[in-house]
Amino acid sequence: MKFDAPVTLLFDNDGTLLSSMESVVRCWTRWAREFGIGDEEFAAVELHGRPARDIVADLVPAGRVPEALERIERLEVEDVPNGGVVPLPGTAELLASLPEGSWAVVTSATRELAEARLRAVGIEAPLVIAADDITRGKPDPEPYLRAAGKLGAEPGNCVVFEDAPAGLEAGRRAGMRTVGLATTHERGRLRADVVVENLGSVTTQVTDRGVTVVAED
Repeated sequence: MKFDAPVTLLFDNDGTLLSSMESVVRCWTRWAREFGIGDEEFAAVELHGRPARDIVADLVPAGRVPEALERIERLEVEDVPNGGVVPLPGTAELLASLPEGSWAVVTSATRELAEARLRAVGIEAPLVIAADDITRGKPDPEPYLRAAGKLGAEPGNCVVFEDAPAGLEAGRRAGMRTVGLATTHERGRLRADVVVENLGSVTTQVTDRGVTVVAED
């Protein structure tokens, strides 16, 4: 599928630009044990593509949410140097092809955690919209609309790249076009304009008019 120029590219982080699943599983498993979350209860919760505060609120009593949220944040930030955060195929090549001001990272992680993971794989994003910047996380459209506003882009001219159903829903609700990446979920769960294996299936053409994106399924 071809998304004609000019388009602005909005990327989810974990599962889209990079994979932190090894670190995520390690940290959340430890956190669940510390807070007495049973294996079955923990296994039933969707960890990927949602803000940590929403996940924590599903699992612990309201009075313990601030403490539990602070704990998982510390565990994840401190775990980044331990490995398990790696770039996904095609990420470096695609980002290197984009002009400044044409893209942003839109993540459900906090800014501290998102930037730690981006640094770990050598990505310098021109703009990061993180959980700290919004009041309603994915699947609400607020994160993507905030990014478009910061870049001065019309929602209809934005293309969202996401691996999680909640993120793709956020992009659709924002009135944006969507590319699903089958990196963490089965293709059948990804409702998008086009679904690709990873960013290695995405190419760009940069002209005086702007950026054109081609995603091949």
